[in-house]
Amino acid sequence: MLYPFKFRPQLFHKLWGGHTIEKWYDHVPADYENVGEAWVISDIEKYPTEVSNGPHTGDSLQDLLEVYMDELVGGKVYETFGNQFPLLMKFIDSEDDLSIQVHPGDDFAIEHEKSLGKTEMWYVLPAKGSSAIYLGWKQQMNASLIHAAIADGTLSDYLREYKVHEGDVAFIPAGTVHAMRKDTIVAEIQENSDLTYRLYDYNRVGNDGKKRPLKLDKAMQVMDFSPKNEASCVSTVPRFDGVVNLKKTPFFTTNLLSPTRPIQRDYMLLDSFVAYMCVEGQCKVTALDGEAEDNSVSLKLGEAVLIPAALNDILIEPQGHCKLLEVYVEL
Repeated sequence: MLYPFKFRPQLFHKLWGGHTIEKWYDHVPADYENVGEAWVISDIEKYPTEVSNGPHTGDSLQDLLEVYMDELVGGKVYETFGNQFPLLMKFIDSEDDLSIQVHPGDDFAIEHEKSLGKTEMWYVLPAKGSSAIYLGWKQQMNASLIHAAIADGTLSDYLREYKVHEGDVAFIPAGTVHAMRKDTIVAEIQENSDLTYRLYDYNRVGNDGKKRPLKLDKAMQVMDFSPKNEASCVSTVPRFDGVVNLKKTPFFTTNLLSPTRPIQRDYMLLDSFVAYMCVEGQCKVTALDGEAEDNSVSLKLGEAVLIPAALNDILIEPQGHCKLLEVYVEL
């Protein structure tokens, strides 16, 4: 039975995590000092999200894929990815700087890690402090210069720093060196991958009392050393009751919806699932052509809902202010 699927987020304590997004959820483990990440739609093997509404409550995203296949994700998506959901969607809350890092592209990841690569985008949410990110190099780099900068703690001097505000969008192609700075909160859409190669971590130690491991050899193999690539950081302005395209890539398309009144979305011509991530306020989402008795779900800040590809007529009813990221795959 197909209907809009909500999932129970997977929460993660992180050394650099904050205390904002943990307030969005009612199942934070008692021993967590903070919550750094909330994975709201995940098919990562060790950390799948499970359905939290309707007849499929308790089923994982993988369970749904095995039953519904192309009806869940779309014909071309299923033909390309099989029983693997192509995206991972999460919220990230950084009270401290994240490590300076890079992600591999698909070719390297498939050959060396048996995984998809990791191209991603961030949508910036309000935070308590002055938010910023590192994104790409200021100048042409090489391995010797990078190793020297890591050794003397000056690697960040070579990175472009952007002050970011609510609604800014950062696009981070695989191979781009980047990091979130402290007091930054984002919604992240990315390929279905958990691969991160750390270059520099400010000499911090983990819970085991040891410095967190770096992966310099692999990082050097996948890194773009040029200051000129497709990475970008841009500001966006919402269009009330309209659609703003934030990013269209071969991996995902992301739009911003800002409804102030009920709106309908028609996906008849779209051969893909659609996911909504709520980044402000709350709303009700109803599949007008759904199969279940109750085809409606409530959605609030920090939550997500997956609309199966077989459902095409969707009603969004905002409850006060509401902003949604609308995400799908176009192949």
